[in-house]
Amino acid sequence: MTDSHITQDGTGNPVAPEGTRTAADVVTPELIARLTRGVVGSGTTVSHTPFTGEVLASALPESTPEDVATAFGCARAAQRAWAATPVRRRAAVLLRFHDLLLSRQPEILDLIQLETGKTRLHAQEEVQGVAVVARHYGRKAPAYLRPKGHLGAVPTLTKVTELRQPRGVVGLIAPWNYPLQLSVGDAIPAFVAGNAVVMKPDTETALSALWARELMVEAGLPAGVWQIVIGDGPVVGPAVVEGADYVSFTGSTRTGREVARAAAARLVGCSLELGGKNAMLVLHDADLDRAVDGAVRGSFASAGQLCISMERLYVHESIADTFLERFAARTKAMRLGTALAYGAEMGSLVSERQLETVTRHVDEAVAKGATALAGGRPRPDIGPYFYEPTILDGVESPMAVCTEETFGPVVSVYRFGDEDEAIVRANATAYGLNASVWTKDARRGRAIAARLRAGTVNLNESYAAAFGSVASPMGGMGDSGLGRRHGSEGILRFTEPQTVAQQRLMPLAPAFGMTDEKYADFMTRSLRALKALRLR
Repeated sequence: MTDSHITQDGTGNPVAPEGTRTAADVVTPELIARLTRGVVGSGTTVSHTPFTGEVLASALPESTPEDVATAFGCARAAQRAWAATPVRRRAAVLLRFHDLLLSRQPEILDLIQLETGKTRLHAQEEVQGVAVVARHYGRKAPAYLRPKGHLGAVPTLTKVTELRQPRGVVGLIAPWNYPLQLSVGDAIPAFVAGNAVVMKPDTETALSALWARELMVEAGLPAGVWQIVIGDGPVVGPAVVEGADYVSFTGSTRTGREVARAAAARLVGCSLELGGKNAMLVLHDADLDRAVDGAVRGSFASAGQLCISMERLYVHESIADTFLERFAARTKAMRLGTALAYGAEMGSLVSERQLETVTRHVDEAVAKGATALAGGRPRPDIGPYFYEPTILDGVESPMAVCTEETFGPVVSVYRFGDEDEAIVRANATAYGLNASVWTKDARRGRAIAARLRAGTVNLNESYAAAFGSVASPMGGMGDSGLGRRHGSEGILRFTEPQTVAQQRLMPLAPAFGMTDEKYADFMTRSLRALKALRLR
């Protein structure tokens, strides 16, 4: 198959050259046995590769709820010694992991591609993201976690210190779409905060998480501190939530609500990164070439199976025709492919279920009057779950693609004449995860960003600028979730704050022969003085 190959009718996206290596070359019985060593499972299950739909890994350990309980027991036993390890030594593990990850990229890139169907460049984005998180917390964790002094009830008499204690064992449920980034990337701050982790990755992408665990253990993490359990979500997921001291979940809003209810019933905390219907605003003064490239990346990275990808595109009416002409041409020229090598620009959807959702959304929209400016059809000639990158014009409610999360390579375009109108329409969703604004006027762009109801907003970028800035919080508003990853919030969520207050010289009670009335008078005068001194 050549780079110029297209469908028989001559109109489809071109296909990148095929690779010479296959799944069998990468996922060997020896690899599976090595990665699953120590995983608790009473049964076996299999995973598949989206590139062909065939079995990728056979005889994966499948965990029962009893196996999950065993994993929690092992994690608790290991956590005590890990928490007693000085934080700088814990942080050093992350820095060693960072170096090992970058030096062994080809191994994990193969696994990510085979498990998710994404291109090698999009797989490499996961490596970048995890390396940045490991470096950040490897350097900053001691500062985030160090004891902090606070003003006491009575200055000089009350000394107050805030400590950060680990939660214990964190239950982490990771999704299939970013199996490295959203597994070890979220576990890293939990580990360095002194916790153990029991993780349930998606069965179809478990090898990436298992590979990361092996590398983290090589970097110095005690093996018992990271337990992985594999199995069906409805069976294993509730068992993970039931045993955890804190729950971190990334997935659908529907399942996230169930996780939140189960955690609340046990009075344990949780953080949830859920769905999105993210909007990109292209203002009248945007650099069109940059905006087109940003729309391609933002809409079709990982075949649109990215929580923070763009599904709604608002373009100012004065530039809409020119923008859409360039955007459609660029989209139609994207190379699709399955090679375990760089070159393809978009890969496969992950499963038949995702393909069915994408097909249903597009077919319904077209049947009700929308127009496909690019794409709009599956590509079984490349692989069973391939679907062309698609641009829809004329989308209106009640088309499902208008308001429901598609989670595929589909973006709907809308024209606007007034920026206030665009902001209102962008905010007209229950979700609030990510947004993007394109303009040459940075001040106006920042002002618009502040009015968008989204946890992250990128100016002249689709998603990578905010997500990659790991010193800052990342998460969603509304139906897009609770809590934040990254930055101080991303690590402090895995800790319990503890206040230690030492009272000196005299108690906060009548002393030195004071009557109750004299003590009350003394405290009243003291409170007035503290206010006059502008103490907080």
